[in-house]
Amino acid sequence: MLAEPGARPGLTLAAVAVVQFMVSLDLSVVNVGLPQIAAGLGFSAVGLTWVIHAYALTFGGLLLLGGKAADRYGRKPVLLLGLALFGLASLAGGFAQDPGQLVAARAAQGIGAAALAPAALALLTTTFPAGRARVRAFGIWSATNAAGGALGVLIGGLLTEYAGWRWVMFVSVPMAACALALTWRAVAAGPPAARGARPDVLGAVLATAGMTLLVFGIVRTDRYAWGSPVTVATLALAAVLLAAFILVERSTAREPLIRLGLFANRSVAGANAYNLLVGAAMAAAFYFASLYLQRVLGTGPALTGVEFLPFALGVVAGSVLAIKLGYRLAPRTLLVIGGLLTASGFAWFGLISPDGAFVTDVLGPSIVASVGFGLCLGPVVSTATVGVAARESGTASGLLNSSRQIGASLGLAALGTLAHNRTGQSVTPETLNDGYALGLSLGAVLLLGAVLIALTVLRRTGPPVRADERVSLSARD
Repeated sequence: MLAEPGARPGLTLAAVAVVQFMVSLDLSVVNVGLPQIAAGLGFSAVGLTWVIHAYALTFGGLLLLGGKAADRYGRKPVLLLGLALFGLASLAGGFAQDPGQLVAARAAQGIGAAALAPAALALLTTTFPAGRARVRAFGIWSATNAAGGALGVLIGGLLTEYAGWRWVMFVSVPMAACALALTWRAVAAGPPAARGARPDVLGAVLATAGMTLLVFGIVRTDRYAWGSPVTVATLALAAVLLAAFILVERSTAREPLIRLGLFANRSVAGANAYNLLVGAAMAAAFYFASLYLQRVLGTGPALTGVEFLPFALGVVAGSVLAIKLGYRLAPRTLLVIGGLLTASGFAWFGLISPDGAFVTDVLGPSIVASVGFGLCLGPVVSTATVGVAARESGTASGLLNSSRQIGASLGLAALGTLAHNRTGQSVTPETLNDGYALGLSLGAVLLLGAVLIALTVLRRTGPPVRADERVSLSARD
């Protein structure tokens, strides 16, 4: 796959890195500031959860549509539009005067992220050829992705305590402006893919509605139990809509939202299944570790953010290590090693105690799990785009982002419910610790499932071929 004509790879990589850091940061930066947000705007206990859910619903529900738009109308214009919307929504959220305004701003951020995330990843795929250049590019992407998620907790805690909760929204504005300028200057316009048949509007509506309802049903399990009529009806309707979407995609004469033949590609199917389980485990781990530090060990928001720093640095270290190893090991091998290492860290996390301490109960497992997680990030993205045509790279990227977002929502809801049941009605540091320990241990089980998928679904391949080796082989042929 060749780079797009006129592209400036270095600046393009910088733009994509800023975009991914910003999107990942926004998933976690508000968490530590939620109590102050509730006090400042008058949120109810139930209403406050929508600060998180509004972003998750629009982001997860519209990712496929965003990927298709990038393929159809061009990656640069979709990326620019998404950045502009994301930046304006962040600015509006920082000036919100009541709960409705902040929730609406968070929903708009999710819409912007659903446009820019798959466009940015597809841009990376088409800009860098296979081999060492792609390994390095995806390694840098994965490092910024992980650093954004992990540093979001640190930045959110510091901003909330020393600048005020509004800055957890404002912080995205300069990043969006920087990425907008880099994209405008560095990214080649490139003609959009040939449009051919009219777009599949019905498929887009069914997929978006089905995925939105799926996320909606999952995130509301903190209010309605999994077996409640509300949850069952919501998830059943989501299943009906998604089944109808598959039927439409199989029979439509229009340009489908996603070509179902993509799932016949074992790399695409395996990488997305792996990504879903890893996303489920990691989202739950962030949640439980943050609550353990604050509600069991009594750590304040700023210090909690600081104590997440080793995790962030470990992920970056793992991502850099993945670049080095990626020149010699196949992506499948790195996914297995990284998954096993992360599962080991989570199993260690499961040994937390109510009278523990950061150094003895959190630091060690954080380092092990974060390095393993960093090893996984770049290889899973590169695997998910193997054998995918350039015209479908946005769709494949949207699918990968969607699988992680759906996995995160599902994992947090399911493991959160099980942890709550283990805690019981008597809420003490001891009972909370038992619930969090169970959730973290189950995260290790999910990661072992991801490793099993990598071993059984993904094909064995060799390490990436170096550019000079490809030239030599071509000359020999």
